[in-house]
Amino acid sequence: MLSEQTLRQMMPAAGARLDAHLPFIAPAMQRGRIDTPVRIAAFLAEVAHESGEYRWLEEIWGPTEAQLGYEGRADLGNIYPGDGRKFAGVGAIQNTGRANITACGVWLGIDAASNPKLLTLPQYATASAVWFWTIGNGQIDLNLLADRGWFKTITRVINGGLNGLSDRRQYWDRNRALLGLAPIDLDLEAGTIKAFQSNRGLTADGVAGPKTFAAVRAAA
Repeated sequence: MLSEQTLRQMMPAAGARLDAHLPFIAPAMQRGRIDTPVRIAAFLAEVAHESGEYRWLEEIWGPTEAQLGYEGRADLGNIYPGDGRKFAGVGAIQNTGRANITACGVWLGIDAASNPKLLTLPQYATASAVWFWTIGNGQIDLNLLADRGWFKTITRVINGGLNGLSDRRQYWDRNRALLGLAPIDLDLEAGTIKAFQSNRGLTADGVAGPKTFAAVRAAA
């Protein structure tokens, strides 16, 4: 599906750091049906950015103001004192919060609730990102957005905004080229979404939300 040479070209700064992860990347992606060039290019671009090419598999704790805000966040399942720090981001896409890390562990067949750092291990780090990519984000299987080339929307689902888009885009552009895909102009994405929304009787605002995601799932 993806050669070691190509994977290393996608993450040229990873070097030996990638070695321990190599046996687990392709099987994890196969489980999540990340098995076409467009899906592989988008997924590995986001993983490369979020993890710093597998450099950061555990959120660097300041604590920052945002990190202090994890404590008591019911939407993250952080209901016990100390949950904010214990369940800070882990894995290749930084799964965060007691609820997410627990659910991811169940999907992987491990007790991540007791030991969140399990998701930093090579055998689970990429797989935890696959869980988030396919079901854990709670909005949509991101494969379906990758199929449409909606990379900015993928970034919003993962990040909550467009932080680091330029870096993510560089990875995506390179990945697409390595896989023989033509470049996509992200400035045209909103127009593409508007056309999709209009064709399905939705408000054509160019921003993909729950109704647009439902229409994407139906179209798939």
